[in-house]
Amino acid sequence: MRIRECCVLPAFFSACLVLASLCAAQEQPAPQDTAKPSSPSERKRRVNKKLRAELRDVDRAWVMDDVPYIISDDERRAFLELGTAEEREQFIEIFWRNRNPDAESPVNPVREEHYRRLAYADEHFASGVPGRKTDRGRMYIIWGRPDEIETHPSGGTFDRPLEQGGGTTSTYPWELWRYRHLEGIGENIEIEFVDPSGSGEYHMTSDPCEKDALAHVSGAGTSLSEILGRSSRGGRFSNSGGSTCPMPLGGVSASNNEFERLDRYFRVQRAPARLKELEPLVSTRIAQNQVHIEYRADFLRVTSGTVLVPITVQVPNRDLSFQSKQGVYSAVLNLYGRISTPGGVVVQAFEDVISRDVPESLFQSSLKLFSIYQKSVPLRSGLYRLDLVIKDTLSGNLGVFNTALRVPRFEDDKMDASSIILADQIEAVPSREIGTGQFVLNSYKVRPRLSREFSTSDKLGIFVQLYNLKVDDTLHKTDVSVAYRILKGQEEVWRTVETADHLHQGGEQLTIQRYLPVDSLAPDKYSIEVIAIDLLSKETIIRTAEFTVTPAAPRRKESGRAPNS
Repeated sequence: MRIRECCVLPAFFSACLVLASLCAAQEQPAPQDTAKPSSPSERKRRVNKKLRAELRDVDRAWVMDDVPYIISDDERRAFLELGTAEEREQFIEIFWRNRNPDAESPVNPVREEHYRRLAYADEHFASGVPGRKTDRGRMYIIWGRPDEIETHPSGGTFDRPLEQGGGTTSTYPWELWRYRHLEGIGENIEIEFVDPSGSGEYHMTSDPCEKDALAHVSGAGTSLSEILGRSSRGGRFSNSGGSTCPMPLGGVSASNNEFERLDRYFRVQRAPARLKELEPLVSTRIAQNQVHIEYRADFLRVTSGTVLVPITVQVPNRDLSFQSKQGVYSAVLNLYGRISTPGGVVVQAFEDVISRDVPESLFQSSLKLFSIYQKSVPLRSGLYRLDLVIKDTLSGNLGVFNTALRVPRFEDDKMDASSIILADQIEAVPSREIGTGQFVLNSYKVRPRLSREFSTSDKLGIFVQLYNLKVDDTLHKTDVSVAYRILKGQEEVWRTVETADHLHQGGEQLTIQRYLPVDSLAPDKYSIEVIAIDLLSKETIIRTAEFTVTPAAPRRKESGRAPNS
């Protein structure tokens, strides 16, 4: 069934909009004082508020209860700005006429089907509110009856699929709706609803594991990946894509589907756009990324509500096109980054030009190295999407990358810590450079090693910040002890402890930065644990990271890692 939607109103309505605005402006009472004239946006807000207040109950019910999911923003705005009941009646008539598959027919199957769906939703999905106001009712009104419904009104035993970690658990009441095709969304679409309260109020969820009733019950509902020791229960609540599922098993990776799942979750809540000429869809598909991008993000507290997110990007020099001039090989990259909410609202965008200059004598060896770039952006805690595009200006080759960016929340009332950064360079910066430039975090320049590979001749640096430390009321100092452990599997191969005397403690925040020895470690995979204990509050926090030790030869030259660094 095809539904036509009109977003361009007839000239009659355009005139009505102007007339309504003029009339409303004339009806505004004279100001009592001349202290400060109101802005145009403020005047418009008052006019809209007044018009909405004057709507008849039948008109208010139509726009708010009957068609809220299928009316466009432009249509809603125009309807609210019409000045008379007669104009709104004609608007409603034209609204449905433009959705009639046969404009000449007195019978409008689209309108009849819409009101049938409203009645069905109210009858079957009510739960303290009308059924049309619930998530199930909304999806039914927008998309109609599902092709299949899997319902579990009492919850019960559930065997997780491998992509959700496997194992058996118990669930809250839940439903899964399947559509073979949704226009503008795709094929074989699944929509899941969960009722954690057991009250009959099912809400739509983007998390396939939200229905797990034992997720917070220690020792119960353990996944196979947790039984096998491949993940921990706590890891469920730090997934980058926002789900609370255990680690996948059998080589299945959920990361590739994170944004597809989240994007579909938001798109399915909007009625399909029917008039393509009013909403052109421009999409560019890159068949193959010619420039490989490596990426990492770290998280450092700025204030109670703001997190500093250093975004580090690295590309191999062998993917770049160099041009030789006067004994120097040069490459230039254009970088564009965009951070947006899962709903598509852009909250940060940045662009930069990255240049790479290599003397001719070092050019061949530099092709084995990398160019690294960092941009630090402040963000609120929450889930975002990061899109990166890098273009080689000489060859035109592109690198395209996107990922979930989950910014943690740093608590105000308990000990917390930043992410742990493994770096190949940590050094103090002059006071005039504090907080400025690439890789500068507060008063240190910290260059991450994205590969986390260190040869036995390299320096392995660690950088962590501790927050909300308790300060002694008498001494006005903190009292923290920090232990460092290097483990190979479960075996401890190196350990040292720093006490308060060595940590230069003062306020409630402490920065830990130091190098650890790797020259005595055999080439293999290891993990580092930083265990900080606040001896005053008796709180403990642990940060861990994995790294690999490689043989000393061939040695990676530090000068070849960062452009202009």
